[in-house]
Amino acid sequence: MDSADVIECKAAVAWEPGKALSIEEVKVAPPKAHEVRIKIVASGVCHSDWAYLYDVAQMKPRPFPLILGHEGAGIVESVGPGVTKVSKGDKVIPLFLPQCGQCERCLSPKTNLCTKDWDKTQQGVLADGTSRITCKNQQIYQFIGVSTFSEYTVVPEDNVTKIHPDAPLDKVCLLGCGVSTGYGAAVNTGKVESGSTCAVFGLGAVGLAAVMGCKAAGASRIIAVDINPDKSEIAKTFGATEFVNPKDHSKPIQEVLRELSNGGVDFSLECVGNVGVMRAAVEACSPAGGICVIVGWIEVEELSLAPLDILLGRTLKGTYFGGWKSVEAVPRLVQDYMSGKLLLDEFVTHRLTLDQVNQAFDHMITGKSIRTVIEM
Repeated sequence: MDSADVIECKAAVAWEPGKALSIEEVKVAPPKAHEVRIKIVASGVCHSDWAYLYDVAQMKPRPFPLILGHEGAGIVESVGPGVTKVSKGDKVIPLFLPQCGQCERCLSPKTNLCTKDWDKTQQGVLADGTSRITCKNQQIYQFIGVSTFSEYTVVPEDNVTKIHPDAPLDKVCLLGCGVSTGYGAAVNTGKVESGSTCAVFGLGAVGLAAVMGCKAAGASRIIAVDINPDKSEIAKTFGATEFVNPKDHSKPIQEVLRELSNGGVDFSLECVGNVGVMRAAVEACSPAGGICVIVGWIEVEELSLAPLDILLGRTLKGTYFGGWKSVEAVPRLVQDYMSGKLLLDEFVTHRLTLDQVNQAFDHMITGKSIRTVIEM
């Protein structure tokens, strides 16, 4: 064990829902058994960070006070007893989705939903039921067990993966959530086929990564759909062949897409997290075997469909973290980026410091940014 003492550092604390993040001095305890303390170097700002703070009507409540952030990269500062998978000085990406390699789900090729400590990390605590971060003598919960909006954090050993020592952390942090999710939704969950026609709804980072995945899979037509006309050019950078703005049409978008694709697309990917768009994505698919993948995150609303939407032969699927088994897949995705197979630089439109994290949310919600990276 090489874990040191309590570390005092800066973090962006969410004291209560609906209130801006507050930069505070926090104390980060040493890692306990099978835990890893990480110096966070960079963190992407994901839409779900914003949603759990501001869009609480759409999300199941999380305990506050809370440190958000779950798309980070850093360097191992110390490890607790029994840790064998990483060591001090390793470059790593913390993972909100664990991979213990031993539970029934890890041993199944059908899923990536590892159960290790899942119920605990969803409640903002680690295996022993407590968080490792305190502020003003109060426990601060760790968002999905991670909390990358802090200069240091502690995560379970199965929620971290070692990556290439030369990987640029300010780029590969995006593989901790958004890019892996969208890309994997196309190549793993949807299993997009060569020569197919695809539609991607919502061109944030996740949607653009889905476009990139459709291109990597060899799709011949990739129709990018967004209500923001500024997204047209950037979508083409990632491989879109066409751009459709629903606001330019009087008909529902699913009708427009069915007309454009001879009765329906082969694959559609919903990357918004809106139940109305989800239904449109299903109905934009060909009834003759079209596949719709729900990627956008929403927790409380209900999705309504007509039986005929599915009955004739469409398939509706969901994806979580793009279907990747996290610990083993993320280092491979890092290598794919380093070898030029995967774009990451093009997602990063803004770079800010931790003090400016609230500005990152503003950029996201106004559509100015694709991804803002917070550099610690």
